[in-house]
Amino acid sequence: WISWKTKTPRILKQTVSIYYIFRENIFREAYQFYSHVAFPSCLAEMTSVLQPRECKVTKKPQKSYGFYLRIEKDTAGHLIRNVEKKSPAEKAGLKDGDRVLRVNGVFVDKEEHAQVVEIVKNSGNSVVLLVLDGASYRKAEEEGVNLEEVGQKVSTGQQEQQSPPTMANGAITAVPQPRLCYLVKEEKGYGFSLKTTEGQKGLFIVELSSQGAAAKAGVQNNDRLIEINGKNVENDTHEEVVEKVKKSENHVMFLLSNEETDRYYTSQKMVLSKESANLRLLPLKPRLIEIQKGENGYGFYLRMKKNTGDHTIKDVDSGSPAAKAGLKDNDILVAVNGEQVDGLDHESVVGKIQQSEAKTTLLVVDKETDSMYKLAQISPYSYYYKAQDSTPANTQERVELHTEQQVNHKPRICKMVKGPSGFGFSLNMIKNKPGLFISEVQKHGPADTAGVENNDYLVEVNGVRVIDESYDKVVARIHESGDRLMLLVCSKDAYKHFQGHNIPITASMADPVHDTSEPPAYTDNHSSEQERNSPEPRERVSNTVLSRC
Repeated sequence: WISWKTKTPRILKQTVSIYYIFRENIFREAYQFYSHVAFPSCLAEMTSVLQPRECKVTKKPQKSYGFYLRIEKDTAGHLIRNVEKKSPAEKAGLKDGDRVLRVNGVFVDKEEHAQVVEIVKNSGNSVVLLVLDGASYRKAEEEGVNLEEVGQKVSTGQQEQQSPPTMANGAITAVPQPRLCYLVKEEKGYGFSLKTTEGQKGLFIVELSSQGAAAKAGVQNNDRLIEINGKNVENDTHEEVVEKVKKSENHVMFLLSNEETDRYYTSQKMVLSKESANLRLLPLKPRLIEIQKGENGYGFYLRMKKNTGDHTIKDVDSGSPAAKAGLKDNDILVAVNGEQVDGLDHESVVGKIQQSEAKTTLLVVDKETDSMYKLAQISPYSYYYKAQDSTPANTQERVELHTEQQVNHKPRICKMVKGPSGFGFSLNMIKNKPGLFISEVQKHGPADTAGVENNDYLVEVNGVRVIDESYDKVVARIHESGDRLMLLVCSKDAYKHFQGHNIPITASMADPVHDTSEPPAYTDNHSSEQERNSPEPRERVSNTVLSRC
């Protein structure tokens, strides 16, 4: 090149032209060659972020899918674990460490783990999972990729010819649903405002307080109000709706819809109603109790109140099969062996219980739960059994909730009697932060014996919610309780979990507690053990009927 340049510029110009032609040919050939060569693994990993896999897993009735669904500490996402060899899960392409993005087309990455498990179980014998391998999931998280959009793009084309997932009341579904929200009034009210919007039907929720009662119940900004306590208010004026909320006093049930739900129901020419509502935000649930019959029967009395028609559990014998199964005094009977008892007379219900030779299954609610469902004007029976319809009764799915949080998140009812040094704990708070917590629990003291632990958060004192009360007011409540005290507490992790997911903490979430302190707060004096075991009613009141079961 130098020699050509020094000798003749003309030759240089021609040579440069030849060089550029030569270079372009080299680049073209290189591109054609490398376009067929695999990229390095790091580039492939970045590409795979945009390539989730859709796996349709089909199992035989009464068999498992062959995998575990878990959440793990310090690991994001719903993980596929322990995929069994030659199982439906392995054949469908699931791999250990995969993260589940969608179940039957529904984006679940940010949903509660229990809800994801529920929708898988409710899928029957076939479920469609959209998953992403672990490395790609972590990369997507680091780069802030919107996984919902990625999943939507992949699954849209693959699901065009599929029918929408089955609706299951109380579980996540692909079809938008109105929501029932149960609001418990706090010291500062419900924590929201209402507004009307020109050209739109109904009133809308605005100015939602992030830590208020409404937000904790699952209400969202711009929700449209459809019903209050089971009554439609879409055509009511602003003043009429406000008045209905005020009349409801300390508890109110809202049926709500959002823009997406309104759009769907309008397109399908469907009417929004509580019958199609999603109930998973309701804090109180009915309980299904299976009781094995003992030598002396089940060990409880059944009473019917003629003025209400309720069939109420009474006098559960200590140590009886009923007590061991978790049946409690004053529980209200909803169904016997899957059959609803509402509207049946006393003798018919007793007959249904007694006709079972070895065991009976009762669906019951406590008074608080019964009041909540009656406020909504829905039946706990229909809710419970609709939610169970698509799950075979005797099928054990190998889809598990594997997380310490699920165990630790239960609040605890702690009953104690004051000792010589008081109740044996201190109450603390951090300035400008909500919540009161317990410290300095004395070993073997009344609080320690009752199950109170250091760093527990205080939820209720003697049945009164105190989360939002001042420190001085709560201390006064404890002092005013005298020698007996009942606390509802939960661990620090549980408190953060419930607050973070806007879930009200209630006593009904806690396990049954047996108060063994002496003397008992209330003793029902019976004339004799013989009378207690008598099949005849022990007492007869004009508006009740009582029978031994």
